[in-house]
Amino acid sequence: MLRNVLSPALHALHRAVEWVGEITPGTRAASRFAHFGEKSLIAFPHATILGERGIHVGSEVLIGRHCTLALGYGPGDHPLPERGLVIGDRCVIGASSTLTAHESIVLGDDVWFGQSVFVSDASHGYQDPEVPIGHQLGQHQPVSIGSGSWIGHGAVILPGTTIGRNVVVGAGSVVRGDVPDHCVVAGVPARVVRRLEPGVGWVGSRPDDVRPIWSTKEIARLLGGGSDTGS
Repeated sequence: MLRNVLSPALHALHRAVEWVGEITPGTRAASRFAHFGEKSLIAFPHATILGERGIHVGSEVLIGRHCTLALGYGPGDHPLPERGLVIGDRCVIGASSTLTAHESIVLGDDVWFGQSVFVSDASHGYQDPEVPIGHQLGQHQPVSIGSGSWIGHGAVILPGTTIGRNVVVGAGSVVRGDVPDHCVVAGVPARVVRRLEPGVGWVGSRPDDVRPIWSTKEIARLLGGGSDTGS
């Protein structure tokens, strides 16, 4: 059939277009960024990439298809902050995610996003009843996400949020405010549902709801069917 003949060629062409369109170190597109680290990649197609001269991408970063990285309000916007959007080393940004910065969004190292995560450091006002909401620009409130954190699918990180190190944000959560290190937050609005207490374990909403602390080696042994004790 004609379809069987053309389909492999079409898929090969699609893969070739994606490869050519990727942003990697040494490409002209990468040179427009303030910094674009070694072994990093922004997959093609992109959604929006704006204000690259204030965007820093660390090393070994993977940014999925249809993502938006935006600094400022539009093309030619100036002056832009020199480090308005900073993505640390070894971060993974899931497909269709959006990071839109106006003053400061900073991701530490090893931060992983699921798909369709939204992060912004500015919103809009609504106080003037005679002006359309979209014309009432809001205050800039920096956002910080600590190293080692995981942001679940479809989460929204609102302006002014500070997330600590090694935090889990549940899928679909809406986060605002300060989130301490080593905890799990979930919900709308997000709240702490589990936290690390050294010497005790991962404590839930009830004092008797405690999960043990396991090392990655112990987890690997469990997944492999071995014992979680011993060497």
